Amino acid sequence: MTVRDPVCGMEIEPQSAFAEREHMGQTLYFCSQSCVEQFDIDPHHYVMTSATTGFNPERTLTRIELPVADLPFYKPVTALESGLRALEGVHQVTTNAGAGVLQVEYDSKKVNIPQMAAVIRLAGFQPGGSNLKIGIENLRCASCVKFIEDELKSTDGVLSATVNIATQEASVDYLPQKATLVQLNAAIEAWGYKPRPALTGAPIDKQEEAHAREYIRLMRMFWFSAIVSIPVLLFAYPQYVPGIRDLSMETIRWSWVLSAVATLPVLFYSGYDFFTGAWAAFKHRSANMNTLIALGTGAAWLYSTFAIAFPSVFPEGTSEPFYDVVAVVIALVVLGQALELRAKGQSSAAIKKLLGLQAKTARVIRNGKELDLPVEEVLVGDVIQVRPGEKIPVDGVIVEGSSAVDESMLTGESLPVSKKQGDEVIGATLNKTGAFKFRATKVGKDTALAQIVKMVQDAQNSKAPIARLADTISGYFVPIVMILAVWTFVIWFVIGPQPQLVYALVTSVTVLIIACPCALGLATPMSLMVGIGKGAEHGILIRSGEALQTARAIQTVVLDKTGTITKGKPELTDVILTNSMNGNSHQLLRLVASVEKVSEHPLAQAIVDGAQARKLELTDVQDFEAIPGHGVSAKVEGRNILIGNLKLMNRENIALGELENRSKSLADDGKTPMFVAIDGKAAGIVAVADTVKEDSAEAIKALQGMGIEVVMITGDNRRTAEAIARKVGVTRVLAEVLPEDKANNVHLLQAENKKVAMVGDGINDAPALAQADVGLAIGTGTDVAIEASDITLIKGSLKGVVTAIEVSRATMTNIYQNLFGAFIYNVLGIPVAMGVLFPFFGLLLSPLIAGAAMAFSSVTVVGNANRLRGFRPKFSVK
Repeated sequence: MTVRDPVCGMEIEPQSAFAEREHMGQTLYFCSQSCVEQFDIDPHHYVMTSATTGFNPERTLTRIELPVADLPFYKPVTALESGLRALEGVHQVTTNAGAGVLQVEYDSKKVNIPQMAAVIRLAGFQPGGSNLKIGIENLRCASCVKFIEDELKSTDGVLSATVNIATQEASVDYLPQKATLVQLNAAIEAWGYKPRPALTGAPIDKQEEAHAREYIRLMRMFWFSAIVSIPVLLFAYPQYVPGIRDLSMETIRWSWVLSAVATLPVLFYSGYDFFTGAWAAFKHRSANMNTLIALGTGAAWLYSTFAIAFPSVFPEGTSEPFYDVVAVVIALVVLGQALELRAKGQSSAAIKKLLGLQAKTARVIRNGKELDLPVEEVLVGDVIQVRPGEKIPVDGVIVEGSSAVDESMLTGESLPVSKKQGDEVIGATLNKTGAFKFRATKVGKDTALAQIVKMVQDAQNSKAPIARLADTISGYFVPIVMILAVWTFVIWFVIGPQPQLVYALVTSVTVLIIACPCALGLATPMSLMVGIGKGAEHGILIRSGEALQTARAIQTVVLDKTGTITKGKPELTDVILTNSMNGNSHQLLRLVASVEKVSEHPLAQAIVDGAQARKLELTDVQDFEAIPGHGVSAKVEGRNILIGNLKLMNRENIALGELENRSKSLADDGKTPMFVAIDGKAAGIVAVADTVKEDSAEAIKALQGMGIEVVMITGDNRRTAEAIARKVGVTRVLAEVLPEDKANNVHLLQAENKKVAMVGDGINDAPALAQADVGLAIGTGTDVAIEASDITLIKGSLKGVVTAIEVSRATMTNIYQNLFGAFIYNVLGIPVAMGVLFPFFGLLLSPLIAGAAMAFSSVTVVGNANRLRGFRPKFSVK
């Protein structure tokens, strides 16, 4: 039994330890004098850190501190603690909410850290720690995905790990105090793959350069094996080639010897990846796609070499070689990998498009001089000049000038947005008409564009639940194929026609070569990569593959009213006059707005904005008085103005006449009416309301047309809520819901066995967004809501909800097509390779055709995924 040095973490034998110490009832063992001295200075530091402490030979419990990101907040920890205690091997759980950690004592032989992390997520919390992305060179084997993931998860200190075959990267959540990059790289190297820096987040030219290098490497391998294949093929079937068929048998046998020598470099150069991958799997007592190809081509070469070296050992007619299988199959499989790599490059077109939006230079004003600098050298606080037709280089706030800015590349909004002093501008958007100066507030990786790219890349690296199923199937696939290949050999050798040995070898090699777990493994990640990218192109940021998959099955969409269906701020809607005003609505509005401009009431600004929009000139006010619970009074141009509710009018004995009924009608429509009296006589009504967004009704109708129930939730009174609902066509309203009860209402809808999506924009929507099966946050809303959501709609339009569900449905349909194609290919291909058609039609599948089919099955999957690039949403943004 080995123990761990608590200082350096080295595994050592207790009997060979340099020294030992007794501390807090434990015996600690050390590998060197240096470690002992460090421990003696501060023993508690090494026992109470979140790394595993020393071991007692008779005590197998490990103590760890697991950081939990949202532990100090509102969520109860009872379910979390009980969930962890329910795991076999967990002995004690203590919550330190102040520090945001869980102290867990557990038996590492019975339970591991990823299992505990899974329970933390299940309880609605997020494990802390760091995230690291590691590139994996030449990862093309679907079976290896699960093997590498399991190897990473078994590394001490790893919370979770996912490997994406489409991006050839591993995403690892880990505890830095327990796991190091060296250990994580070693886990990848254990399976025969070389780790490299992740390309996610690298400049686009670096990514394309790496893709180009790998493509060139694969094509060199292909051309080498293809050139060797031509003479090998000609001499493999001499009876069909004019000139060669006239050669003596002795000459042809010598050509076979040359074929044996010529195909060796094909095996060890063009087939290098297959044999190294197979050997790494063999060391782990496992098998993968590389094993199938290495076994098939290796067996064909060994049989052929033995047959020409010792022909007398074999029955008559069975000593002919199969070197053509070796060269041609490897050439075809490598060509398939090269074409697959090229198609993958097209799949990431959305990321390239987003990164291509970034301006290359910025005109920075420093010390009174304009300097053209690379955008990477812009600093926060720099003032930047932007002229008409130029891209805005970074995020900032306008300090001088005004313009119209085209933000369609990020928000999908085709109309330019007016910008003036004090307004925010987003990097990568296009300045249209005016010139302005702005102060940089976010640069580099902090800009909105950089954050969007990172979110999309993280989502593309994530896995949908259906992908995990495909990975599990791929893990069992190869051993099953190897068993079938052995059965095939035995059946043909025992009951097959003469020459039985040749038939047995050819069919078993064909089975090994035609089987393709890669198509199965690529089916989901390739479609996810394209689908998530298409979402980003249309202003839909999908955080994970799981959110994308769940969105397809949404049955009910819950819409928060304020800021989601409506604009979220009051606007002037109506100006109603009595006969005394002689139809002059502008005059009434000018007087009212003049009073309201000095008021602090939340609705006052809406009236002032409405007057300014009509270009009315406001005048000074005297004797302004706010009357709590009633309204305001003031004198304008010598006239006494009263603005307020019914109570104010009754108090001042103002006869309203028909205006009272008109006010009730306005209230029924969800508006807030305010009576206006001038010089003691009723003059009219001004009404304001949080108005419905222009496209809300159209979007809701589209959702209902997709078979989705739409529910509105709001804290407003039922009369106002139902007035808004009528305008947009919503029939089910949850009104007068307190902010803390929104999540509970979502839960009640889920209890009706429905998949529920929640759309919101405010801080009070965050718990409901987290509770829903899919949370969609309006991008114009608060950071808290966006953080709690699964999908972010960059533009503040509900049409984004329709597009998000359309993207999800299109992507999942594409995934199902890929999985069906990959499954049918193997279900039909393997029996045909085994010779199931031979008794009926006398047909046997050639290993060469099997190799071509195997190579191009993956290319077909990637090609089908790329069809998603032609996706067009119902509401086109262009």
